[in-house]
Amino acid sequence: MISSPLKTRRAFLETAGLAAGALLLPGAALAQANGSVPMAELMAEGALPDVWEGSKDAPVTIIEYASMTCSHCAHFHETTYPTLKSKYIDTGKVRFTLREFPFDPIAVAGFMVARCAGDKRQAMIGLLFSQQKNWAFSDKPLQGLTTLVRQTGMSQEKFDACLQDKALYAKVNDVFEKASKQFRVDSTPTFFINGKKVSGALSPAEMDSQLEPLLKG
Repeated sequence: MISSPLKTRRAFLETAGLAAGALLLPGAALAQANGSVPMAELMAEGALPDVWEGSKDAPVTIIEYASMTCSHCAHFHETTYPTLKSKYIDTGKVRFTLREFPFDPIAVAGFMVARCAGDKRQAMIGLLFSQQKNWAFSDKPLQGLTTLVRQTGMSQEKFDACLQDKALYAKVNDVFEKASKQFRVDSTPTFFINGKKVSGALSPAEMDSQLEPLLKG
Protein backbone atom coordinates (compact mmCIF):
# COMPACT_ATOMS: atom_id res chain seq x y z
CA MET A 1 0.00 0.00 0.00
CA ILE A 2 1.33 3.44 -0.92
CA SER A 3 0.95 5.82 1.99
CA SER A 4 2.91 8.86 0.89
CA PRO A 5 1.08 11.31 -1.42
CA LEU A 6 4.39 11.98 -3.13
CA LYS A 7 4.87 8.28 -3.82
CA THR A 8 1.27 8.09 -4.98
CA ARG A 9 1.79 10.75 -7.61
CA ARG A 10 5.15 9.39 -8.68
CA ALA A 11 3.75 5.88 -9.02
CA PHE A 12 0.87 7.21 -11.08
CA LEU A 13 3.18 9.06 -13.43
CA GLU A 14 5.40 6.03 -13.87
CA THR A 15 2.43 3.74 -14.53
CA ALA A 16 0.64 6.26 -16.72
CA GLY A 17 3.81 6.97 -18.67
CA LEU A 18 4.13 3.32 -19.62
CA ALA A 19 0.47 3.09 -20.53
CA ALA A 20 0.54 6.27 -22.57
CA GLY A 21 3.38 4.86 -24.61
CA ALA A 22 1.21 1.87 -25.36
CA LEU A 23 -1.76 4.04 -26.26
CA LEU A 24 -0.07 6.14 -28.89
CA LEU A 25 0.86 3.37 -31.23
CA PRO A 26 1.39 4.15 -34.93
CA GLY A 27 -1.90 2.43 -35.68
CA ALA A 28 -3.74 5.40 -34.23
CA ALA A 29 -2.42 7.48 -37.11
CA LEU A 30 -4.65 5.55 -39.49
CA ALA A 31 -7.55 7.82 -38.56
CA GLN A 32 -9.19 9.50 -41.52
CA ALA A 33 -9.68 13.25 -41.63
CA ASN A 34 -13.32 13.04 -42.74
CA GLY A 35 -16.13 10.55 -42.81
CA SER A 36 -18.96 9.41 -40.61
CA VAL A 37 -19.73 6.69 -38.11
CA PRO A 38 -23.14 5.02 -37.69
CA MET A 39 -24.90 6.48 -34.66
CA ALA A 40 -25.62 3.00 -33.32
CA GLU A 41 -21.86 2.40 -33.03
CA LEU A 42 -21.18 5.78 -31.48
CA MET A 43 -23.97 5.38 -28.95
CA ALA A 44 -23.06 1.83 -27.91
CA GLU A 45 -22.19 1.49 -24.24
CA GLY A 46 -18.53 2.15 -23.56
CA ALA A 47 -16.15 1.55 -20.68
CA LEU A 48 -17.35 4.72 -18.95
CA PRO A 49 -20.93 6.04 -18.87
CA ASP A 50 -21.59 9.13 -20.96
CA VAL A 51 -22.60 12.26 -19.09
CA TRP A 52 -25.15 13.96 -21.30
CA GLU A 53 -26.32 17.55 -21.48
CA GLY A 54 -29.53 18.48 -23.24
CA SER A 55 -32.73 16.71 -24.16
CA LYS A 56 -32.60 13.03 -25.13
CA ASP A 57 -35.11 13.94 -27.85
CA ALA A 58 -32.86 16.60 -29.39
CA PRO A 59 -32.60 16.27 -33.19
CA VAL A 60 -28.81 16.67 -33.11
CA THR A 61 -26.33 14.67 -31.05
CA ILE A 62 -22.76 15.90 -30.56
CA ILE A 63 -20.03 13.71 -29.12
CA GLU A 64 -16.74 15.46 -28.42
CA TYR A 65 -13.45 13.65 -27.91
CA ALA A 66 -11.06 15.88 -25.99
CA SER A 67 -7.84 15.84 -24.00
CA MET A 68 -7.48 17.80 -20.77
CA THR A 69 -4.03 19.02 -21.89
CA CYS A 70 -5.19 20.08 -25.36
CA SER A 71 -5.04 23.88 -25.68
CA HIS A 72 -7.43 23.80 -28.66
CA CYS A 73 -9.96 21.93 -26.52
CA ALA A 74 -9.62 24.52 -23.78
CA HIS A 75 -10.10 27.28 -26.36
CA PHE A 76 -13.26 25.61 -27.67
CA HIS A 77 -14.71 25.30 -24.18
CA GLU A 78 -13.86 28.93 -23.43
CA THR A 79 -15.15 30.48 -26.64
CA THR A 80 -17.63 28.18 -28.42
CA TYR A 81 -19.08 25.89 -25.79
CA PRO A 82 -20.95 28.66 -23.87
CA THR A 83 -22.75 29.65 -27.08
CA LEU A 84 -23.39 26.02 -27.99
CA LYS A 85 -24.93 25.46 -24.57
CA SER A 86 -27.15 28.52 -24.45
CA LYS A 87 -28.21 28.48 -28.11
CA TYR A 88 -28.59 24.78 -28.78
CA ILE A 89 -28.22 22.53 -25.71
CA ASP A 90 -30.42 24.46 -23.29
CA THR A 91 -33.08 24.99 -25.97
CA GLY A 92 -33.50 21.28 -26.67
CA LYS A 93 -31.88 21.33 -30.11
CA VAL A 94 -28.64 19.51 -29.26
CA ARG A 95 -27.65 16.67 -26.94
CA PHE A 96 -23.97 16.84 -26.03
CA THR A 97 -21.36 14.75 -24.26
CA LEU A 98 -17.60 14.85 -23.86
CA ARG A 99 -15.56 11.65 -23.91
CA GLU A 100 -12.03 11.06 -22.70
CA PHE A 101 -9.25 11.04 -25.27
CA PRO A 102 -6.10 11.77 -23.22
CA PHE A 103 -2.87 12.22 -25.13
CA ASP A 104 -0.58 12.08 -22.08
CA PRO A 105 -0.48 10.92 -18.44
CA ILE A 106 -1.39 14.36 -17.07
CA ALA A 107 -4.54 14.41 -19.20
CA VAL A 108 -5.39 10.95 -17.86
CA ALA A 109 -5.03 12.31 -14.32
CA GLY A 110 -7.32 15.23 -15.09
CA PHE A 111 -10.02 12.98 -16.48
CA MET A 112 -9.74 10.57 -13.57
CA VAL A 113 -10.18 13.38 -11.06
CA ALA A 114 -13.17 14.68 -13.02
CA ARG A 115 -14.79 11.23 -12.88
CA CYS A 116 -14.08 11.03 -9.16
CA ALA A 117 -15.96 14.30 -8.73
CA GLY A 118 -19.19 12.37 -9.35
CA ASP A 119 -22.11 14.56 -10.41
CA LYS A 120 -19.73 17.53 -10.50
CA ARG A 121 -17.78 16.03 -13.41
CA GLN A 122 -18.90 18.63 -15.93
CA ALA A 123 -18.06 21.49 -13.60
CA MET A 124 -14.65 19.94 -12.87
CA ILE A 125 -13.88 19.60 -16.58
CA GLY A 126 -14.85 23.23 -17.11
CA LEU A 127 -12.61 24.30 -14.25
CA LEU A 128 -9.64 22.27 -15.49
CA PHE A 129 -9.97 23.71 -18.99
CA SER A 130 -10.30 27.28 -17.73
CA GLN A 131 -7.23 26.88 -15.50
CA GLN A 132 -5.31 24.65 -17.90
CA LYS A 133 -2.20 26.82 -18.14
CA ASN A 134 -1.91 26.93 -14.34
CA TRP A 135 -1.64 23.16 -13.90
CA ALA A 136 -1.25 21.22 -17.16
CA PHE A 137 1.56 23.41 -18.49
CA SER A 138 3.27 24.16 -15.19
CA ASP A 139 6.60 22.71 -14.07
CA LYS A 140 4.76 20.53 -11.55
CA PRO A 141 1.42 19.66 -13.17
CA LEU A 142 0.23 17.14 -10.59
CA GLN A 143 0.98 19.57 -7.79
CA GLY A 144 -0.94 22.23 -9.68
CA LEU A 145 -3.80 19.79 -10.24
CA THR A 146 -3.85 18.92 -6.55
CA THR A 147 -4.00 22.58 -5.52
CA LEU A 148 -6.78 23.34 -7.97
CA VAL A 149 -8.88 20.32 -7.08
CA ARG A 150 -8.52 20.93 -3.34
CA GLN A 151 -10.21 24.30 -3.91
CA THR A 152 -13.34 22.46 -5.05
CA GLY A 153 -13.60 20.62 -1.74
CA MET A 154 -12.04 17.29 -2.77
CA SER A 155 -9.85 16.01 0.05
CA GLN A 156 -6.22 15.03 -0.40
CA GLU A 157 -7.14 11.47 0.56
CA LYS A 158 -9.83 11.25 -2.13
CA PHE A 159 -7.50 12.80 -4.70
CA ASP A 160 -4.76 10.27 -3.97
CA ALA A 161 -7.20 7.37 -3.92
CA CYS A 162 -8.60 8.50 -7.26
CA LEU A 163 -5.21 8.41 -8.96
CA GLN A 164 -4.59 4.93 -7.54
CA ASP A 165 -7.85 3.58 -8.95
CA LYS A 166 -6.52 1.07 -11.47
CA ALA A 167 -9.99 0.15 -12.70
CA LEU A 168 -10.82 3.77 -13.51
CA TYR A 169 -7.44 4.25 -15.13
CA ALA A 170 -8.07 1.24 -17.38
CA LYS A 171 -11.53 2.50 -18.32
CA VAL A 172 -10.21 5.92 -19.37
CA ASN A 173 -7.67 4.16 -21.56
CA ASP A 174 -10.37 1.88 -22.97
CA VAL A 175 -12.39 4.93 -24.09
CA PHE A 176 -9.27 6.21 -25.84
CA GLU A 177 -8.59 2.87 -27.52
CA LYS A 178 -12.13 2.49 -28.81
CA ALA A 179 -12.18 5.99 -30.26
CA SER A 180 -8.78 5.53 -31.87
CA LYS A 181 -9.33 2.10 -33.37
CA GLN A 182 -13.06 1.99 -34.07
CA PHE A 183 -13.86 5.64 -34.82
CA ARG A 184 -10.45 6.68 -36.17
CA VAL A 185 -10.03 9.62 -33.84
CA ASP A 186 -6.44 10.90 -33.94
CA SER A 187 -6.63 14.51 -32.82
CA THR A 188 -8.46 16.72 -30.37
CA PRO A 189 -10.96 18.12 -30.31
CA THR A 190 -12.85 15.79 -32.62
CA PHE A 191 -16.63 15.99 -32.85
CA PHE A 192 -19.19 13.57 -34.18
CA ILE A 193 -22.26 15.57 -35.14
CA ASN A 194 -25.08 13.12 -35.88
CA GLY A 195 -22.30 10.72 -36.81
CA LYS A 196 -20.34 13.10 -39.05
CA LYS A 197 -16.72 13.50 -38.03
CA VAL A 198 -15.55 17.10 -37.68
CA SER A 199 -12.08 17.88 -36.35
CA GLY A 200 -10.75 21.10 -34.87
CA ALA A 201 -11.78 23.73 -32.34
CA LEU A 202 -14.86 25.03 -34.11
CA SER A 203 -15.68 28.70 -33.69
CA PRO A 204 -19.28 29.69 -32.86
CA ALA A 205 -19.85 30.54 -36.52
CA GLU A 206 -18.37 27.25 -37.68
CA MET A 207 -20.54 25.38 -35.20
CA ASP A 208 -23.58 27.23 -36.52
CA SER A 209 -22.69 26.18 -40.06
CA GLN A 210 -22.62 22.55 -38.96
CA LEU A 211 -25.84 22.63 -36.97
CA GLU A 212 -28.22 24.91 -38.84
CA PRO A 213 -28.62 22.65 -41.92
CA LEU A 214 -29.43 19.72 -39.64
CA LEU A 215 -31.97 21.69 -37.67
CA LYS A 216 -33.61 23.07 -40.79
CA GLY A 217 -33.89 19.59 -42.16
